Amino acid sequence: QQSLTTKTTPPSTMPFFPQSALSALLLGSLYVANVDAFAGVKSSRAGFGTSLKMSTATYPTVAEEITWTPSIKSGDRDSILGPIEKYCADLNTVTRRKTRTVTCGPINFGSDHPIVRQTMATANTADVDATVEQVMRCADEGFDLVRVTVQGRREAKACLEIREKLFKKGYDIPLCADMHFQPKVAMLVAEAVEKIRINPGNFADGRKDFDEHVYETEDDYVKERGYLADAMIPLVQKCKELNRCMRIGTNHGSLSSRVLSFYGDTPRGMVESALEFADICRSQDFHNFVFSMKASNPLVMVQSYRLLAAEMYRLGWDYPLHLGVTEAGEGEDGRMKSAIGIGTLLADGIGDTVRVSLTEDPEFEYAPCNRLSEIASSRVAKNNPEEAARQAAVKPYVDTRDITSFSRRHGVLPGQEEGDTVDVRGFLNRDGSVITVVKPEMFEKENVQYLYQELGCKTAVGMPFKDIATTDSIFMRTLPPSTNTEARAAIRRLIEVNMGVIVPAAELEKDPLPNAVALFSLAEAADAKLPTGAMRMAIEIDGTEDDETIASIKDLAPAFAFLKPDASVSHLHASRRVFEIFKSNEIETAVIHHFVTDTDDSNELALQMGTQIGALLNDGNGDGVMCEQVGDENPFSVDFLRKTSFSLLQGSRMRSTKTEFVSCPSCGRTLFDLQTTTARIQEATGHLPGVTVAVMGCIVNGPGEMADADFGYVGTMPGKVDLYYGKEVVKKSIPNDDAVDALIDLIKEYDMWKEPEEEEVEEEEAVVAA
Repeated sequence: QQSLTTKTTPPSTMPFFPQSALSALLLGSLYVANVDAFAGVKSSRAGFGTSLKMSTATYPTVAEEITWTPSIKSGDRDSILGPIEKYCADLNTVTRRKTRTVTCGPINFGSDHPIVRQTMATANTADVDATVEQVMRCADEGFDLVRVTVQGRREAKACLEIREKLFKKGYDIPLCADMHFQPKVAMLVAEAVEKIRINPGNFADGRKDFDEHVYETEDDYVKERGYLADAMIPLVQKCKELNRCMRIGTNHGSLSSRVLSFYGDTPRGMVESALEFADICRSQDFHNFVFSMKASNPLVMVQSYRLLAAEMYRLGWDYPLHLGVTEAGEGEDGRMKSAIGIGTLLADGIGDTVRVSLTEDPEFEYAPCNRLSEIASSRVAKNNPEEAARQAAVKPYVDTRDITSFSRRHGVLPGQEEGDTVDVRGFLNRDGSVITVVKPEMFEKENVQYLYQELGCKTAVGMPFKDIATTDSIFMRTLPPSTNTEARAAIRRLIEVNMGVIVPAAELEKDPLPNAVALFSLAEAADAKLPTGAMRMAIEIDGTEDDETIASIKDLAPAFAFLKPDASVSHLHASRRVFEIFKSNEIETAVIHHFVTDTDDSNELALQMGTQIGALLNDGNGDGVMCEQVGDENPFSVDFLRKTSFSLLQGSRMRSTKTEFVSCPSCGRTLFDLQTTTARIQEATGHLPGVTVAVMGCIVNGPGEMADADFGYVGTMPGKVDLYYGKEVVKKSIPNDDAVDALIDLIKEYDMWKEPEEEEVEEEEAVVAA
């Protein structure tokens, strides 16, 4: 990642239009005399299809004078611009989406520049010295930009001192003011910092209620744009005058009640909310802004960004995108969830700046932020000839994914057949499967009880049985010899509790294992016969096969398939091709992603899995994952890889095996020690699969995020917490010291609590019948 601090000549303020001259004429901010914007469009909607005659000397000052993006609900947008056609530059080759250069002090956002890495200070902005010290630490770590929270005039004035002190200390790293609810304060802080982030959900529409506002017609909805323009136009003019940058940062958890009532809690609502504010910027011929579409749910986040990118393509817009999964959490889970969302978009060349939001000190966000940027850069074909060759090596296919909605492909699970002596229905799970690689020595007498625990099994007098987060099946490249009767008996016990044991067919031919699943390559499978004792066939696809060979899977009818693209082809594109062939041939076989890694870094593993496999699960493609370590060293335990695999599935909104935490990353608004409090809550409630708990340091990211959670723990004033059930406040002003216990009581009140299970203590002398 090269330095971003080299100053360049600011680009022209004239917008760049990659589409036709017609779309530029219709949608550009070219306010010339007697231009009839959208003239001839038949529409009864106020502001659409009307002739707006504007002087070249002035810009609109009220909503009625602004040329708004045509309505999506009425169909005007489709009529004028045609349907959505694409969301990224190239579906077959990783190419960065072409975006304009947006300046922010000494750095630049846009496709002609490296991805900007940024974070957010957690210090109280009013504490000037503490904030300066933290910003310097972030800059020294490698960040290109730091955001600070600005709650009011006191913090805005502090930003002037912070900026001045940083300059005096030789730090020109740009600052971004995070604004909510305070248009007048935003005007003040624009004097001090290089960038302003405004939240369309509360910048002008600060109503923090969730009441449904009934709009009889679209005219009623449109009329309320007046106060948006009144609040926003002065700030846009100020930013234009001072050459400041702006981020129009929509947040899924803080959509205005106006947008929620009209579009619902949806990606479409997020996009339309942002477009309104962009229309106001463009009406003033101001183009030095970027967008963001953040959500704590990676699937919602990815769909929102893709939808916005697609809308910009058909509008002829080229504004950069700031990527982030908000309230991702901490540790490997936080990194995994961020990689699933951010990595998916970067894999398609979407994204110009990245922030990884962790419930940790901001300096710790740098490593995953930088690493995701490095992975993205290495995948861009023009940057990496080897990667370009892998992408080109993928056989042609037609990509039919619909990015305007999300649906998950559900493979058919193994079913019982006449003559089966074990129940195969537990070999996979309908919500997403985890398959674990196991080595023969793990079944030795001295190891087997530990192995059962590492697989997530419960045991009773040494006999294993499945629990909620138990591995569904195991994969063994080699088996203990049949002469090792104790090891074979230990394997048999797993099969008897519905755990599949998958073994390469060639290994089973040498030494059969009753009721095993025999694994064949797809090339071998056509003429293959099941080895003695094997009860089902599984196949492995490497993505280099021709269409006809892949289509033959329908007749082979395997129990399931592993998808492990060959190193000679792009993993993403080869996998998408396989799923397209399955779709066109109506193949319903379940597909398990076979992920291979040689890393010894747990954080790197989370980023790799989230980026590579998460991108495909975000497409709705895949029924589970198997993670295999390769190389001389195998640093990760079976238990760790199992839990990491389940984290991938849960982060992809598939299978829930533990409490889901939506935890904000802290900032200067936070009203309690977020890291310590989050750790206490996780310790007390982390054993509740299917339950989502949101931990928010303040009200800004409070009530809205409750929409994605069952229970909420939100700071409202120093030393006090409000508790939520869904969107509703149910307990107010609880002292911090009592709040965790009160949260537990609330979960019990709604019948979602269960007592933690005590750790099993095995009797050393337990006798297990063979």
